[in-house]
Amino acid sequence: QLQASGGGLVQAGGSLKLSCAASGRTSSNNGMGWFRQAPGKERDFVAAVSWNGGSTGYADSVKGRFTISRDNAKNTVYLQMTSLNPEDTAVYYCAAALGSYYSTRSSGYRYWGQGTLVTVSS
Repeated sequence: QLQASGGGLVQAGGSLKLSCAASGRTSSNNGMGWFRQAPGKERDFVAAVSWNGGSTGYADSVKGRFTISRDNAKNTVYLQMTSLNPEDTAVYYCAAALGSYYSTRSSGYRYWGQGTLVTVSS
């Protein structure tokens, strides 16, 4: 199971840190990712990290603003978001990859959290 938290309302230019706590069948051996879905749009890749944190990937739209990290001792993945803008408004989902690396495609993920809403006001 994956439990995402940390969403909320923030003004443009502000920051938020999302957390995703893993338990059950998900483990520290899985790559982890964050995706987001804005109203009326498809779910898009945001960021991902390999099982040991040694490799990360980001969507072009968030590079330089978002940072993904993980703490395997706590079975938790984080997404630090800075310089937020209204286009970042979406429900953010964390997901556990099929393997130890990560994918930028949603089909590469086995387990999904319930999502946490991020709203950025202008």
